[in-house]
Amino acid sequence: LPGFIDTHLHFPQTQVIASWAAELLDWLNDYTFPEETRYSDPDLCARMARAFLDLLLAHGTTTAVAYASVHASSTEALFAEALRRDMRLITGKVMMDRNAPEGLRDTAQTGYDDTKALIARWHGRGRLGYAITPRFAITSTPAQMEAAQALAAEHPDCHIQTHLSENHAEIALSCALYPDAVDYTDIYARYGLLRQNSLLGHAIHLSAREVAALAEAGAVPVFCPTSNLYLGSGLFDEARLRAGGLCCAIASDIGGGTSYSMLQTLAEGYKVLQLQGQRLHPYRAFHWITRGNAVALGLEDRIGTLEAGSEADLVVLNARATPAMALRMERARGLMDELFTLQVMGDDRAVVQTYVAGRAMAPG
Repeated sequence: LPGFIDTHLHFPQTQVIASWAAELLDWLNDYTFPEETRYSDPDLCARMARAFLDLLLAHGTTTAVAYASVHASSTEALFAEALRRDMRLITGKVMMDRNAPEGLRDTAQTGYDDTKALIARWHGRGRLGYAITPRFAITSTPAQMEAAQALAAEHPDCHIQTHLSENHAEIALSCALYPDAVDYTDIYARYGLLRQNSLLGHAIHLSAREVAALAEAGAVPVFCPTSNLYLGSGLFDEARLRAGGLCCAIASDIGGGTSYSMLQTLAEGYKVLQLQGQRLHPYRAFHWITRGNAVALGLEDRIGTLEAGSEADLVVLNARATPAMALRMERARGLMDELFTLQVMGDDRAVVQTYVAGRAMAPG
């Protein structure tokens, strides 16, 4: 199959996956922010970049869209490691200048300057792309949002990534911090951050007006099923968004997400949609984590298919990888059953080999 594409995850959260918390904002303050302060250390960043990409490749993921930390060194390390492997990666330095610990805050100006320098050094180099990354409205002042707006205008070919409407407390605080905005989505719209290459993590609790505004802009909501369940954030209504004209991506959201596996992401996504009377057929599921996510990124001419001329990012899977899977496959009636077995029961044990740009990948 084409290699899997993960459209939203956090590099500096590699070691806080499976951290107990009540809900999103508690989890950020108790675990995530303290952990991300460690990424001011270039040696740690280099070590964790190797481990992070090893984990993705072991699970069959060949393209990732990742958040780095606020420190430019974390972005540098992740780009350098992906370049060494010739891996397709989109990432960016988080911009946040308020509502975070002192060691995790930049300023509107330093956020702009660091991002500008990182774009100049890395964007378009090898198979790398830059994502302008204001973390979310809560952690950026209006001045920083204006800086992000300037960067977006100056670099229309860069992706934009942020978070939107994950949790009711987050929505309320965001709207309180930007009282002139009509709603959460309008905050980003006012700063020119909604466009075709904007990736909006979560997008669970949206009004009809917000759905229409996102569709008009061509922005991409990103479904993060394992983290939405883990943090109790809510159920992503994919059918409603699709009916509203939106192209939705799907992602692991490590480390609020609980698995690096896009197969396990599909398994949990199936359950989230099932709870809402929506059906995720295995053919559509595997399309989603390959060509579907490629289309969402605007990279369908390069990745996500096995067509001649596409980049040779591949994953070889074994639907009999575990004793339980092998027993299930004894009763499989065809390709649909095989794919659904992988979708529900598969993880890194089902990955026989991952290829990046035609080369078989080994750890390290």
